[in-house]
Amino acid sequence: MTKGLVFDLKRYSIHDGPGLRTTVFLKGCPLSCWWCHNPESQSSLPEIMVRPERCIGCGDCVRACPQKALDFGAFGIVTDMNLCDRCGVCADVCPTEARQLVGREMTVAAVMDEVERDRLFYDRSGGGMTVSGGEPLMQPQFLLELLAEAGRVEIHRAVDTTGFAQTSLLLDVAAKTDLFLYDLKHMDPEKHKLYTGVSNELILLNLRALAEAGAKINVRMPVIPGVNDDAENLEKAGAFIASLPGGPTVNILAYHKAGLDKFRRLGLEYRLAETEEPDKAEMRSVKNRLMSFGLTVQIGG
Repeated sequence: MTKGLVFDLKRYSIHDGPGLRTTVFLKGCPLSCWWCHNPESQSSLPEIMVRPERCIGCGDCVRACPQKALDFGAFGIVTDMNLCDRCGVCADVCPTEARQLVGREMTVAAVMDEVERDRLFYDRSGGGMTVSGGEPLMQPQFLLELLAEAGRVEIHRAVDTTGFAQTSLLLDVAAKTDLFLYDLKHMDPEKHKLYTGVSNELILLNLRALAEAGAKINVRMPVIPGVNDDAENLEKAGAFIASLPGGPTVNILAYHKAGLDKFRRLGLEYRLAETEEPDKAEMRSVKNRLMSFGLTVQIGG
């Protein structure tokens, strides 16, 4: 039975496609965006996230660790990462949830059991299931089977993707998907690589391939001051999206620092800590500039 590595399941989601939805977050991403609000999604392995302010020093995790990877230190519990195998036992026994295992294996059936619990809400609101990440295309077999099962029981299916995957795989997924939420982060390949770790060439190629295949697409653009909100980038983005067949809609998403604390808990550097969030006036300006290309543009997801 195919299993996937899932790091979260969010019910009653209203920002990941139409209507009320259940969003299934799969672990692993080929991009490492500076502004990622789910940095725990990037690694394709389970991880332990630590909230040291919650630790009461009871030592339950130290005693329970089968690998003896935990010990008392001068400033709290310390982990020997050479011994830790990310089994999650320490998180299971922690009474204050100071330690959290991010990423657990689930079968398609187990995920669908969760998804189908809210079928009534999907039917009433026009919602369904969204598979997000990370990058769900990094777990292709699990994704395809999950989409097929949702389709079998007639639940609307959306896939939130960076588009950084083999074109043939993306088109296979399109055959089992009702809507793509497609990230478009920057039009310049070098700047895209600087801020995300990969070039955008394949991403743009795949976006056009999906549009030409007749897929329904919502292009999602983060608006990040000093990164991609300049006139040149917006002009190139507007012209490119307008050239796609099928008339994709555009959602512009205001940059926020929701991932800052997660970066710190994972011991990672957050490189946009000094970047201010765009105000309503800037978001309206970006919207108007993109609409000048004849695009349908909405602020928010």
